[in-house]
Amino acid sequence: MTLRVALDATPLLGARTGVGVFTLEVLRHLPATGVDVLAYATSWRGRHLLGTTVPPGVRVARRPQAARPLRELWRRGDRPPIEWWTGAIDVVHGTNFVVPPTRRAAQVVSIHDLTFHHHPEMSTRHTLEYPGLIRWALARGAWVHADTRFGAEEIVDVFGADPERVVTVPLGVSPVPEAEVADGRALAGGDRFVLAVGTVEPRKDLPGLVDAFDALAADDHELRLVLAGPDGWAADQLTARVARSPHRARIVRLGWVDDLQRAALLRAATVLAYPSRYEGFGLPPLEAMSVGTPVVTTAVGPLPEVLGDAAAFVPAGDPDDLAGAIAVLLDDEDERARRRAAGLERAASYTWAACAEGLSELYRRAASAR
Repeated sequence: MTLRVALDATPLLGARTGVGVFTLEVLRHLPATGVDVLAYATSWRGRHLLGTTVPPGVRVARRPQAARPLRELWRRGDRPPIEWWTGAIDVVHGTNFVVPPTRRAAQVVSIHDLTFHHHPEMSTRHTLEYPGLIRWALARGAWVHADTRFGAEEIVDVFGADPERVVTVPLGVSPVPEAEVADGRALAGGDRFVLAVGTVEPRKDLPGLVDAFDALAADDHELRLVLAGPDGWAADQLTARVARSPHRARIVRLGWVDDLQRAALLRAATVLAYPSRYEGFGLPPLEAMSVGTPVVTTAVGPLPEVLGDAAAFVPAGDPDDLAGAIAVLLDDEDERARRRAAGLERAASYTWAACAEGLSELYRRAASAR
């Protein structure tokens, strides 16, 4: 019998984050696993957009509601159930930390990281609501999708979740579009540059990357730093740090970039730097690796598990070590070639087809346990 799954596509309606990429690719690949998937969204502002953002052929539930009042209702009780939007289903999958109540359907919730637990000072008021909603879901028998083994162990430790109901399904790597290296260099304003991609927020520690860049730029007069990604919150910290840099003329803040611009930057960059203080999976490093760009990142959370020996690792919050690791990849052609080869192999091991297949198996387990 075909399994009927309703999947929360709300992350597709805003600026495309890692959770948005995950949601899009899962919607794209689930039908091939034999799952009948229906997309829904808890967003009043995005009520007219959902049908244009899901992959072709994916059905959409068209009964939008505002997310914030719904979260408040779900924290207090079991109404309204998701079937009010979707009709009869077997499983509902909350893709972004929150899963709605159901009449009969099994619940699966993706918990991508525990930033709100480890670094509440780096969390928004919105994300600080997650622990209560997660506990609510677990108390009602929800199954948990974790992106990594590290994440699964954290969820069991922090929330006391049943280990049998916390299932690790790694994410995939989306193909980086073909793009001209020359276009990436034009965006950077030079041929030799360190790239950081992603939303500007405190846990990404981009001010620390500026510290590292300043140390390098003092002796490398051609080097540039390119920061590509929209402002999230507390972006003023980065703005202030860039303004203090003696090399600020070689720091390029592009803000949001489209897919082709992002692809051109990833392909053209000399090094990708990812100095995160905490991470759930780390899609940008894998994307860089998939096009042969070497990566320097921090040895935090699941990043060593995900990236293996393909990345150069440094301690979080140490600009001197970060600068040293970047310098090696800038100056040592043999090391750069070794990292490039290892990165290509590592990135190829993560596919969205395998992710969708793993989620399909999780859905079937959850549905059969109702």
